[in-house]
Amino acid sequence: MKLLAATLVALVTATAAAAVEAPAGAAACSGCHARSADVDTPAPRLVGMKADDILAAMVAFRSGARPAAVMDRIAKGFTEPEAAAIANWYATQPN
Repeated sequence: MKLLAATLVALVTATAAAAVEAPAGAAACSGCHARSADVDTPAPRLVGMKADDILAAMVAFRSGARPAAVMDRIAKGFTEPEAAAIANWYATQPN
């Protein structure tokens, strides 16, 4: 029983640590998408958005279905798994 509890604690700790570390490419988003609600910017905050919404926007930018000045080119630089990892990470960040 103690081994099972220790294993669960280790898994939860490892998962929490992994969630804190941003996936590759996520840091580039903060240049336009502010993390703080106190910052006024035309680009929406990604922190706290639903991962599906972020990923859908990335797919739409990449395909040209959603017009953009810059995001269309940025979105094309990420594979779908990379975009999904970024979307999931932003969705789990505290507001």
